[in-house]
This record gives sequence, C-alpha cells and structure tokens, in this order.
Amino acid sequence: MPFYEELVDATSTERDYFLSAPIISDVMAGHFNLDTYLAFLHQAYHHVRHTVPLLETARSNLGADQQWMEPSLTAYIAEESGHEAWILDDIEACGESRNTWANRPPGFHTEMMVAYLYDVAQRVNPAGIFGMVLVLEGTSSSLAPAVAKIVQEHLDLPDTAMTYLTTHGELDQTHIAHFEAVMNRVSSEEDRAAIIHAANNVYRLYGNVYRDIPSGAALTAEAA
Repeated sequence: MPFYEELVDATSTERDYFLSAPIISDVMAGHFNLDTYLAFLHQAYHHVRHTVPLLETARSNLGADQQWMEPSLTAYIAEESGHEAWILDDIEACGESRNTWANRPPGFHTEMMVAYLYDVAQRVNPAGIFGMVLVLEGTSSSLAPAVAKIVQEHLDLPDTAMTYLTTHGELDQTHIAHFEAVMNRVSSEEDRAAIIHAANNVYRLYGNVYRDIPSGAALTAEAA
C-alpha cells in the first residue's frame, strides 16, 4: 500500500473526531452568526501565523537522510507566506479592527496545538510536520469551499470578507496531489510513524480548537 493511502487510513478515527465537532454541523445548518465567524477567524489567525515558522523550523532540523524533503518544505513555505494577512483583511472587511483581533490572545486549544507542533519540529522528528500539512490542507480542501459559500450567504458578507476561506480552499485543492506524491516517497519507517502520530494528534487538537469556537463567539458577544 502506498504510504499516502496508509496515512489516510491510519488517521481516519481522529479525522472523524475532528469532523464531528458540533460547529461544523451547525454551520452547515446555518446555525451561526457573525460572532461565530469572527471567533473562527481569530483562532485561524493564531495558528496560521505560525505555519511558515513551523515549516522553517522543521526544515532547519532535517537529518542527513531527510534532506530530500527540503524542496517540498521550501515550496510549502513560499505558498503559505502571508496567509495570516488574509485573515486580518477578512476581519477588517467584517467591520472589525484588525489590530484589536490580532492582539487578542489565542484560545487554549490553539495555543496547545501550536506548541505541540513546535515540539514535533524541534525535538521529536521534523518529518512529523507533514502530519500538520495533511490535517490543515486536507480540511481546507474538503470544507472551505462549501463553508465559505454558506457563511457568505448567511451573513451577507462581501467577497473581501471571505479571502481566507475561498483562496485557501482553492489553493489547498491543488496541493493535495503534490502532497500525496511527497508522502509516497517516504520510505523510512521512523518518519512514517512520526507523520502518522503527528497527524492523529493534530486532528485531535484541531478538533478541540473547533469545539471551542462557540465559547469564543460568546465572549465576543459579551465584549460587544
């Protein structure tokens, strides 16, 4: 079995945990408001702004037998640069202050996910960062286009408030084939195990980020 197929199969349980986050079904059913969208963007900002530093950290820690991964990480770094600015643009287009939201601290689960990924890249195995790529790009390509359409129509938002979801989703759909090809080159059993382990943990951690969005939305409503 090609490793990409093994990876997808080995992470199916934790992927289901992520997809079962109530906020996903609520959005699909139209049970959300602007505070919900802003809470989502806020947490997205605080993990997306670390994507490039995380990839750079992993790249700098590659072992001698992992150097073949360097071009792929470099390409991801180039592709992901500046995406956090899209999120702040969207917040501003919703009528909010980009600086106010950028300066608000991340939620607990977002902070824990980011910290875990730095630990993977620095201490455990830098190849594990591809587990993050699977989760974040996979969920974007599968969810973002449909969610963007629902959110925009439900909240009557302009295109300028949907940049992150629409553009990120479209880009990530083009990345999946490349990611699959890279994963199928991973021959080391140690690297394969690290990628699977990290992906499972990130599905769980990211699922908790999504489960925390309603409480973030409630805090936004209280502050308003």
